[in-house]
Amino acid sequence: MTRSYRLEAALTTQGWVRDALVTVTDQGFIGSIGAEPATKETPAEAVAGFVVPGMPNAHSHAFQRGMAGDTEFRLSARDSFWTWRTAMYAAANRIEPRDLEVIATQLYIEMLKAGYTSVAEFHYLHRRPDGALDAGPNGLWEAVTAAAATAGIGLTFLPTLYQTSDFGAQPLRRDQARFALGTAEFLGLIEARVRAESRSATPLRRTGAAFHSLRAVPLPALSEAVLGLRSIAPDLPLHIHIAEQRKEVEACQRSTGRRPIEFLLETGLVDRHWCLVHATHATAAELQGIADSGASVCVSITTEANLGDGFFDTARFLKSGGRLCVGSDSQATVCPSEELRWMEYQMRLRKRGRNVLADARERHVGTRLWRDSARAGALALGEPVGSIEVGARADWLVLDRDHPSMAGAVERTALDHLLFAGGSAAIRDVMVGGCWVVKGGRHEADRILAQPFGEAIRRLGLGSSEARAE
Repeated sequence: MTRSYRLEAALTTQGWVRDALVTVTDQGFIGSIGAEPATKETPAEAVAGFVVPGMPNAHSHAFQRGMAGDTEFRLSARDSFWTWRTAMYAAANRIEPRDLEVIATQLYIEMLKAGYTSVAEFHYLHRRPDGALDAGPNGLWEAVTAAAATAGIGLTFLPTLYQTSDFGAQPLRRDQARFALGTAEFLGLIEARVRAESRSATPLRRTGAAFHSLRAVPLPALSEAVLGLRSIAPDLPLHIHIAEQRKEVEACQRSTGRRPIEFLLETGLVDRHWCLVHATHATAAELQGIADSGASVCVSITTEANLGDGFFDTARFLKSGGRLCVGSDSQATVCPSEELRWMEYQMRLRKRGRNVLADARERHVGTRLWRDSARAGALALGEPVGSIEVGARADWLVLDRDHPSMAGAVERTALDHLLFAGGSAAIRDVMVGGCWVVKGGRHEADRILAQPFGEAIRRLGLGSSEARAE
């Protein structure tokens, strides 16, 4: 049965609308937006506060939630992304499906409370610790799907191709064995999953694909995989880590004579269905090339800062017409408001100015960044989300007018307050696919999840990396 909601104030694609009557279909999509009065036959649920579209999380590694806060101690004067990666591989090689499901469920609930209503899970844990694939359904894949269902978050699942340890088709290291898939194997698994989804017609699930990086997928395999994926579904979302570290850029130049983004764009494979993750070390020409291709870039500012990656040139990319979205990546922080706030603050520090990422069309930084990132994230996930309009999935956040961080806010400043005056604290209620999954800041799984999550972390030893290092 169609449900009706009377929204006190909603940010739609037409701007802020007051006292909006919105209908939502049984499948969880917005059927209409108007100002008609509700009738006795179709009573409307009143929703007080500022209603804004939920944010798609365009890049997540769920298992890394088990490492959060666990690598923030000094091993040597040369600590870097590459030393952190050793600890990450150790975690990846200990985790089992039951633990991954608990950790991912906890994470996805945290995402919902912070304002992410859908997530692209960039997943490269494919095999059992002994290197074998499960004979039946892949337990690690199923753990992620089950976690998303329990949390009630939208999921674009991205099985990730990972075949080599470095440029020049270097074989995988022993600690990378769980990530391995052959190209034909990879395509077969994705095709089976896409077919199963087409039969179930679940509105909150979508399968795409990812390539870990150019160092992990040689060009022949990349080309073969993209051709095969396009035959499965022409609009399949495709993601790749690109140019995150200077060392990676230099290795690509030595091996191919090209920088990673330059090399990828020259293949002619990249289009609007791609999302390039990080793109931290990009030239002006490369940024323009990405924008011209129609692809999105996902930045994860808090992870990029945590790992010492570098600065992405947000102002230049947006000026080039690029689409920019955000993700939580390593889960160092799980908060879209913080990602967007630091997107602006990085530019303020570099340019020594204020309100750098506002523009002539939208002078409120919060509104511009939230609106545009949500739309770009929707494209990256291949889901009809990121906006409040007819046909979009009803993924909404309700900001509490009475929360201290919203004091004095009106419609045009509500998202400025969300980003710059309190982060996610004002998010009171969250809807995904027409269903309330968070009410009054609480999720129904809160009371039963804390103990299993703590037990999973302790069982895996993910909270004791300093002791192991010593």
